[in-house]
Amino acid sequence: MKTNKIKVALVTGSTHGIGKAIALELAKIGFNLVINGASTEELSKDYIESLSKIYKKESEDNFIYVQADISNKRSREKLVNKLKEKFNKIDVLVNNAGVAPLERKDLLEAKEESFERLIKINLQGPYFLTQSIANWMITLKKILKEDYQPYIINISSISSFIPSPNRGEYCISKAGISMMTKLYATRLSEYNIPVFEIQPGIILTPMTEPFKEKYEDLIEKGLIPIKRWGLPTDIAKIVISIVNGGVPYSTGEAIRIDGGFHLHEL
Repeated sequence: MKTNKIKVALVTGSTHGIGKAIALELAKIGFNLVINGASTEELSKDYIESLSKIYKKESEDNFIYVQADISNKRSREKLVNKLKEKFNKIDVLVNNAGVAPLERKDLLEAKEESFERLIKINLQGPYFLTQSIANWMITLKKILKEDYQPYIINISSISSFIPSPNRGEYCISKAGISMMTKLYATRLSEYNIPVFEIQPGIILTPMTEPFKEKYEDLIEKGLIPIKRWGLPTDIAKIVISIVNGGVPYSTGEAIRIDGGFHLHEL
């Protein structure tokens, strides 16, 4: 089996925000990329130009974009098949894709349809995509042995442990990602495939943009010890540290990147 020595990463939900920042930072350290989005038909010109500057060429030899909805089984299969066709290898899976509720509703009024949508996209999709990629990683591990060190990284949220009664389905989906991380970390430990969870706090992305004034006011009033918005690159830097071997004696760990939001003061 011939495989490219250049490392390959799949970052779901990477057309903008945190996922895009992670993809660009991985490109900077030499990774080939599979960029993914559900609603975006093709990458923007600016995105492609950014990648071309990093790779120092205009061709798309180092990356592909695959439009695929991870909540759909056939779409997930398409994503994995495109990855295999292009690079025949996977070193890093970053489960980043996720959505917010279409409408924030009080827990006592929320609709079942919204719950089902969030769970399928935010939890069921990553769960079974990880199953598929993990089995492939196990196969590659047996073939490439010590020359191959894969990683799985799940992007969840502080909402996995902080309740928001007006978006309960989102919190539950992210709490599920926390348990999913522990489960896969336990199951894959015999193959030395570490699994990590990153819990972003209040990060400036298209998802939080509609609530910018609200969060800026709360930050100013002391909601977060580090008094600023989190940036997508704050999350990306942790991913880079992990895949560079910067956390060698850990798996199943949740890393909070929230400006100290989780701290309690008496």
